[in-house]
Amino acid sequence: MPLLEIRHLSKTFPLGESLFDGAGRGEVRAVDDVSLDIQTGETLGLVGESGSGKSTLGRLILRLVEPSYGTITFEGRDWLAATGGDMRRARRDMQIIFQDPFGSLDPRMRVEDVVSEPLIIHEQLTRAELRARTAELLHAVGLDPSAMQRFPHEFSGGQRQRIGIARALALRPKFVVADEPVSALDVSVAAQIVNLLAQLQRQFGLTYLFISHSMPLVRYLANRIAVMYRGTIVEIGSTQQITRDPQHPYTRSLLEATPGVEA
Repeated sequence: MPLLEIRHLSKTFPLGESLFDGAGRGEVRAVDDVSLDIQTGETLGLVGESGSGKSTLGRLILRLVEPSYGTITFEGRDWLAATGGDMRRARRDMQIIFQDPFGSLDPRMRVEDVVSEPLIIHEQLTRAELRARTAELLHAVGLDPSAMQRFPHEFSGGQRQRIGIARALALRPKFVVADEPVSALDVSVAAQIVNLLAQLQRQFGLTYLFISHSMPLVRYLANRIAVMYRGTIVEIGSTQQITRDPQHPYTRSLLEATPGVEA
C-alpha cells in the first residue's frame, strides 16, 4: 500500500473583482485533477516551470491549503476527513521544508527555540530533554550545537536552510515536502543541501516529495519523476524513463533546455 494516495485532486482560486462593477472575473484552476501515489521510502520529484502548480500541490497534500475536490489518503486513512486530534497526530508525520531560508525562520527567535518549537507543541519534554533533542537535530544537519543560542540572521543561507531542515525533522516525520529547498542558494551550497537531504533520508527512513524547477536536481535525488504543466501531471515514471525516453512534448522541452540531461 502506498504511503500517500492522491486521487483527482483539484484547487481553484477566484480571480479578483473588477474595479468598475465589483463583479468577479471567474476562477483559475491551479491544480487540475491530479492523481498519483507516493511509496514509503521513495523520493518523488515534482518538476515544472514556475506557475505550474507544483507548490500548490505540495501545500494541498499537507492541508496548508484546502483542496476544492479530490481525495488524499495517508497510511490508508482519509486525510481530508481528519479533524481535531486525528489531524494533530497526522501533523507529526507530515512536514515541509520551505523554499526561502531567509523568510521561513522567525528572526526574533534563537535557533534553539526555532528547532524545538514543534517539540514544545507536540511532546511533553523537560527543558533538558528539549535541549538534548535540539542539539541532536542540529548535529544531524551538520551544525554545531553551539549554534542554539544564536539568531537566524547570524548564519549564511545554506546554514539557515539546515536549521529549517532540523525543524522539519524535529517530530521524526514519515513524509516531507521539500518545496524548492535550494532554489535560493548558490550552486555549491545547493549541492551540499541536496546531499544532506539524501543522507537524512537514509538515516531517518524519510519519504520525500521533492519540488523543483531543476531537472538535474530532480534526476539526482528522485526515484521517480512527475512532470507538471499548467496544473496537471502530464507524465510520471521512473527517473531513467523520464530522462531517457520522455513521452510528452513538455517533458522533452524541459530536458532540451537543460545541458547535460538526456533528452
